[in-house]
Amino acid sequence: MSLETEFERVSLPLENPFTISRGTQTEAENVIVKITDEAGMTGVGGAAPSAHYGETAATVEAVLPELLSVVEAVGDPHGLHEIESRMGDAVGDNPAARAAVSIAVHDLAAKRLGVPLHRLWGLDPSTAPATSYTIGLDETERVREKAADAVEAGYSVLKIKLGTDRDRELVDAVRDAAPDARLRVDANEAWTPREAVDKSEMLAERDVAFVEQPVPAEDPEGLRFVYERSALPIAADESCVTLSDVPAIADRCDIANLKLMKTGGLLEARRMIATARAHGLEVMCGCMIESNASIAAAAQLAPLLDYADLDGSLLLAEDPYDGIGMEGGELRLGEQEWAGTGARPSAGQ
Repeated sequence: MSLETEFERVSLPLENPFTISRGTQTEAENVIVKITDEAGMTGVGGAAPSAHYGETAATVEAVLPELLSVVEAVGDPHGLHEIESRMGDAVGDNPAARAAVSIAVHDLAAKRLGVPLHRLWGLDPSTAPATSYTIGLDETERVREKAADAVEAGYSVLKIKLGTDRDRELVDAVRDAAPDARLRVDANEAWTPREAVDKSEMLAERDVAFVEQPVPAEDPEGLRFVYERSALPIAADESCVTLSDVPAIADRCDIANLKLMKTGGLLEARRMIATARAHGLEVMCGCMIESNASIAAAAQLAPLLDYADLDGSLLLAEDPYDGIGMEGGELRLGEQEWAGTGARPSAGQ
């Protein structure tokens, strides 16, 4: 069997500027990968690299020829384990680039069998949790407006970005606009351990469910300090990048947060989920700001998760790909009409 491969870089404008404690972005640079078999069937994947983890769109483009040569050499989209293993040998780092290829190969393999990817894995779509919708940092009144808009759009789970001297004010604004919503907060490493413990008490009083990455990943003992004293459960994101991180965080958090752009592929993501379960952790899958070319694949993992944070494509002003239905945050895998991940060109593309 012969496979043809290609990729292209796309700049995706955001509907609104998106701010976290580390900075603001107004567009997302993604790289789209396509793998086509002899019958003309095409698998699609996407890379959403993060400079925080040492990747850019340029580095993704630089290594993709080598990664795609692995796919062409194997020549069989069903050789998933061999492809991911050989990609890891060829390019040890660059997880977003490897994830894009892994997604495209999985998409093509499931399409060739005529089933959605979650069906290929034997997962029950009815057990998928709702995704949260993220409210980025902004002026307090604008945060209130964003929360009200999200509730009006049907989202019942909101994630609030924190890490300012207005954290209490921001949470109160969201709670005022969304009194019945389930709230989560993400500090993106912005707090000190003592500050995180103090803020956890304030957040617990406002019925927040859990706190994501309160302290820097470079301070594992600080994370343990918070975990042992926090009034709320703790999720590890920046502290949980690769499979080997899972045992290391098992006594420092309650929830492991994986992202395809950190794991380097769907097979590795499933290994991380299983490892987190073996260590008694709950599991969440998050995302970067991504096209549905990759979000649709992450959504296929949802039945294996306790929590989903897969709203990256919802923050875009336009996306070259449609994906899984997420109206009101419900991941509508059971209504998926397309084989593969569910990613497909948007109308007009």
